[in-house]
Amino acid sequence: MDEAFLTHLKAEFSLVFNDLSYLEEAFTHSSYVNEHRNLKLKDNERIEFLGDAVLELTVSRFLYELYPDVPEGKLTRLRATVVCEASLSQFAKEYEFDQYIRLGKGEERMNGRKRPALLCDLFESFIGALYLDQGIDSVLFFLEQTIFPKINSGAFSHVMDHKTNLQEFLQKKGEIEIGYQLIDEIGPAHQKAFVVEVLAEGQILGQGQGKTKKAAEQVAAENALLALQEK
Repeated sequence: MDEAFLTHLKAEFSLVFNDLSYLEEAFTHSSYVNEHRNLKLKDNERIEFLGDAVLELTVSRFLYELYPDVPEGKLTRLRATVVCEASLSQFAKEYEFDQYIRLGKGEERMNGRKRPALLCDLFESFIGALYLDQGIDSVLFFLEQTIFPKINSGAFSHVMDHKTNLQEFLQKKGEIEIGYQLIDEIGPAHQKAFVVEVLAEGQILGQGQGKTKKAAEQVAAENALLALQEK
């Protein structure tokens, strides 16, 4: 495996692989294997299959805990956005995985290193390799440095932007000032949950709970919107 990549993983993510064969498999495209049959290499298709399942599980659990009051259908849509080809291929480029995958000459000439589907598979392959080498805790450790902060910061909030939907619903009849206030913090520091109320013109419209204030505000807005629509 390229020493520069091993240094990159250690410096950026504090990750050191025990068995480099998993990493080599994850970063070997089928086109490279086909052009080097004498080396008896493994391509990353099988390990990508595993990584896909591990990524879906870990992201699902994170969303389940982050949005305790959000129904299954909306969690499914949000998860689909987080782990879609466009998102994962972008992650692969952002974390420089695209620089280290081994491609065949034909795939290289066809700009395979920039192909979203290939990069998406590469990211999932890395997750599979990390899982095989170190288990689920290391996968979570990596995701806590990469994908989970993006979810917390609202990078995928367009899927569940209930605050905007509530604002548009209320302002159909003119300008209305909407506010969110923190009313409680629940649990120990490492598992804290925030409780937020949403108000309009002094009236409490809804309440929500989440692992971050932003998440709680989204839940409060969604509950308020549901209540208003039922009237």
